[in-house]
Amino acid sequence: MDRVMVIGCSGSGKSTLSQKLHQAWQLPVIHLDRYYWKANWQATESTEWDRKVEDFALTDRWIIDGNYSRTLDIRIKRADVIIFLDMPRWLCMYRIIKRRVQYHGKTRPDLNKDCPEKIDIGFIKWVWNYKKRNRVRTLEKLEQVGKHKKVIIIRHPKQLQQFIKQLQNDKNDLL
Repeated sequence: MDRVMVIGCSGSGKSTLSQKLHQAWQLPVIHLDRYYWKANWQATESTEWDRKVEDFALTDRWIIDGNYSRTLDIRIKRADVIIFLDMPRWLCMYRIIKRRVQYHGKTRPDLNKDCPEKIDIGFIKWVWNYKKRNRVRTLEKLEQVGKHKKVIIIRHPKQLQQFIKQLQNDKNDLL
């Protein structure tokens, strides 16, 4: 198991889990937000972005954290394991607000250095509506690929804590 995808709503804990996986298994972490967002929150052009994601996916060992549904299939095709953090809406909302306060005027470690933390109404709406707009499609996709890939769905912070505790064990036993 050398290629792990971590997906879920903003604030679900993707970057934190990815770092824990990295510490336990020494797989390199690729935070998609760091590469998608250029200076001052300028998005990467679609064709260029698709190429970047394909290049990331073609490497032998990785943990890729991020959503970007348009490139989901590229990553799924190469992933050995897909972890979906399907956390409660209230928790994701709380965490994005907490993150905004914590990193006020600064850039988070998982972002491009020229993207200071911000929060706007569009982002809040995206997080609020994630379950309604994105979750169903994600679960349908995971059900399809779950016949051929290892899929782990974590729905509660306590379940995530238990998963993280087990990371010290052999990854093959865990996954």
